[in-house]
Amino acid sequence: MRRGLGDRLTVLWTVLVISLLYMPIISVVLASLANTRYMRFPHRVWSIEPYREAFGLSTTWELHSVSLKIALAVAVIAALVAIPGALAFARFEWRGRSAYQKLILLPVFFPQPVLGLALLVFFSAVGVTPSWRTAVFAHLVLIAPIVTLIVSITLYGFDRAQEEAAYDLGATRLQAFREVTLPAILPGLVSGGLFAFLLSWSNLPLSAFTTGADSTLPEWLYSRTATHYAPMIPAVSVISVGASAAIVLAALFTLASFRAARRPSRLAA
Repeated sequence: MRRGLGDRLTVLWTVLVISLLYMPIISVVLASLANTRYMRFPHRVWSIEPYREAFGLSTTWELHSVSLKIALAVAVIAALVAIPGALAFARFEWRGRSAYQKLILLPVFFPQPVLGLALLVFFSAVGVTPSWRTAVFAHLVLIAPIVTLIVSITLYGFDRAQEEAAYDLGATRLQAFREVTLPAILPGLVSGGLFAFLLSWSNLPLSAFTTGADSTLPEWLYSRTATHYAPMIPAVSVISVGASAAIVLAALFTLASFRAARRPSRLAA
């Protein structure tokens, strides 16, 4: 009897937590279906006109294009940087490794507005005009260490004896990495890349200081919500969430297809 009550309480608690997590997104969706100038609920009139306006606005596509360029560049570069960084973090013993492990995570503990201001001062000092490219650099300062840590965790759980077996069979270090180590850390690498993409896509503090004239979607949403709110603003937000979710699902589907394609070849070998 007590066990049944405990199970029901666990289910109710789980439903409550999930509801609270998704309530902000649901609120934005509801706010986007109004035709009034100000936020109010319940709506007197429900309308999809804000979505027509959002899809017909060229600014919507320009903002998504800038944010997509930054997020994709950050995800790819962070994943590439994370591979050697994670190997140095978790695999090899070398002098200064302990200090490296501490220093690589240091940017994560800085407040993002402070980090963005510091990077803006740095770009001004070296004569670099802020643009979406400088935003990529700024995002990487924060996100690359996080992706490195994610891949490092995958490496900690990897059995190094598999690499030793590949060496015994005549594989070179590069072949062993490509055929044994890389497939083993690929889930962590993809997870880190997707995490980097989402962090960059939704980042406001660093982008506000480092994008210059290339405004990103979070910057535009923040400024319009604070000064010129309209139902079209949450409609653009919903489109942004849908676009990011579609990209993540496409990446996960590609990863699943890749792993499924490799499985028969391994069995045949």
